[in-house]
Amino acid sequence: MAKALHDSITDVPGIKVGHAHNLEAITGCTVVLCEKGAVGGVDQRGGAPGTRETDLLRPMHLVERAHAVLLTGGSAFGLDAAGGVMAWLEEHKIGFDTGVARVPIVPAAVLFDLAIGDPHVRPDAAMGRAACQAASAEPPAQGSVGAGTGASVGSIYGPGFQMKGGIGTASVDLGGGLIVGAIVAANAFGDVIDPATGQTVAGARKPPGGKELAGTLGAMRSLIGKAALGLAGRSTVIGVVATNAALSKEQANKVAQMAQDGLARAIRPAHTLFDGDTLFALSAGTKKADVSLVGAFAAEVTARAILNGVRSATGLGGRPAVSEL
Repeated sequence: MAKALHDSITDVPGIKVGHAHNLEAITGCTVVLCEKGAVGGVDQRGGAPGTRETDLLRPMHLVERAHAVLLTGGSAFGLDAAGGVMAWLEEHKIGFDTGVARVPIVPAAVLFDLAIGDPHVRPDAAMGRAACQAASAEPPAQGSVGAGTGASVGSIYGPGFQMKGGIGTASVDLGGGLIVGAIVAANAFGDVIDPATGQTVAGARKPPGGKELAGTLGAMRSLIGKAALGLAGRSTVIGVVATNAALSKEQANKVAQMAQDGLARAIRPAHTLFDGDTLFALSAGTKKADVSLVGAFAAEVTARAILNGVRSATGLGGRPAVSEL
C-alpha cells in the first residue's frame, strides 16, 4: 500500500493539526482539529495515564463526535490547555448543541515532560488556543515541536541517560480515496525499534558515558537495571489515528485498539506501569471500508509516525537526538 500524498494525518480530509510550544521550558501541545465533528474512539493502556473525556468516547455514551483532540506535555497540569481549545472552538460556534450552548468535545491525553525543562511551566489555556490558531491542513512539523517538544525515550537509567523523543506523523492510501493517518508523540519508558529491521533507533544509553544504547529489555534483566527501575522517569506515548472511512463509535474504538499494535511494534517494552499509552481514533468521512482493514493500517501508520517523530527530533535538555548519537 502506498503512502498518502504528504505522509501526514492531514491527508485525511477535514483534519487539521496545530502545534504550540515553549522551547525554553521544553514543553508544548498539539491539537488535532476536526471542526465538522468526527466519530471518536479511544484505547488506553499502561499504568500511568493522564486523560480527559475518554469515557465519553466509549460505546453506550450519548455523544459520538469530537471536535478536537489535544495531545499535551505538562503531565496532569497540561490538561489546562484543553480549556483554550474549547474556548477557541466555542468562539467559532463549534460544539455539541445542548439547546442553550454549544459545548465543544475535546478529549485529551498528557505525557510527562516535567523532568526535561522547567517543571513549573506547563501548557495552559493560552497555549491550547495558540495551537488552534496555528492549525492547518498542511503537513505539520515533526520532531521536537508541539507535544513532542519535551518528549524523551529510554528511561530505565533515569533522565540523564535518555534520548530525545518527538512527535511524528504518517499516512497511507488504501485505494479508492480511503486514507488512514496518525500523529504520535513518542515519550516512552522503552526503546524505539524499527519494525522493518529490528534495529533500535533510540532509547536508554549505557552508563556511565552514555555513548552507546543500553537495550532496555536486556537492562531490565540485569542487577543494575532492576535497581535502576526505581529511577525510571514517567513517560507515555499519546497519539491520534484518523480516517475518512465511515465508522460507528464501536468501530472507532476497535481501530484505536488495533492501532496500539503499531505502538507495541515500534516501542519495546510498551504499556508498562511507567507509561500511560493512549491512542484516539477519529472517523471524519463517509467512505465505506472494512473496520479490520482500517485498523490493520492504523497500526502500520502509528508505528511509522513514531519512527518519523524520533528521527526528526533535535536534542534538547541534555537528551541527544538520533542524529547526534
